[in-house]
Amino acid sequence: MEKYRIYKNRLFSAVITILTVISIVPLIYILVLITMKGIGSINWDFFFNVPAPVGEGQGGISNAISGTFLLIILASFFSIPVGLLTGIFLSERAEGRFSYWVRVSADILQGIPSIVIGIIVYIWFVKQTGGFSALAGGISLAIMMLPVIIRTTQETLNLVPDSLKEASLALGVPYSITVLKVVIPAGISGIVTGILLSISRVIGEAAPLLFTAFGNPFMNMNIFKPVSAMPLIIFKYAISPFENWQNLAWGASFILIVFILVLNLFSKFVTEKWKTQF
Repeated sequence: MEKYRIYKNRLFSAVITILTVISIVPLIYILVLITMKGIGSINWDFFFNVPAPVGEGQGGISNAISGTFLLIILASFFSIPVGLLTGIFLSERAEGRFSYWVRVSADILQGIPSIVIGIIVYIWFVKQTGGFSALAGGISLAIMMLPVIIRTTQETLNLVPDSLKEASLALGVPYSITVLKVVIPAGISGIVTGILLSISRVIGEAAPLLFTAFGNPFMNMNIFKPVSAMPLIIFKYAISPFENWQNLAWGASFILIVFILVLNLFSKFVTEKWKTQF
């Protein structure tokens, strides 16, 4: 009987190991392929020039890089305050019908396809303002970031012991100051991690930007005009028949993967660096 249990344990461990390797192989293949094809396109002009016309060299993706950062700044400006306040509300007011429907709405919003969000923003904002813009793109990405920020903020603050808040209130500190100066700092690592993960979630999205930011072959930092982004460059140039544009798509894919990797590593660093021991 003992040998039979040992055999089952070893068999189960072997199955887990095999399935783990099978799940990792596609990721490794994708990373290796993008690195091999993309790193060769990286040079000085790649970061500081706009895409060149067909037959005039390769050019670069400076307009897409600056546009991506502009969209992320706009999306963060709209989503972080709303997401944090909503997460704090759900943590502090967990009971009640309104809180229940807010949680359900956040969960449903997280499951809505990105292209649907792009169409909704197109109908609500782009058509009403009369044109595509970076502002519309930022709004669509902000909507996608919201549920991640809300839920991570709520779950993080739920882990903060009630004794910390009760001690502050017992000393006569107002409730609002207690939340701002005691509860939020205690869970700051989880909150920042959630924000970084939400940015990683949307930075590679092309579908909503097709209906909002639209793309721009030139450098543009005006939030009321169309703007390019790395996902749009990849989508447009990867399916083009021109080799120089395909090289730009591979290079942009490599830069995007590296940026997402850096964000995820930084979120791990923040979690370990600012971890609070309760």
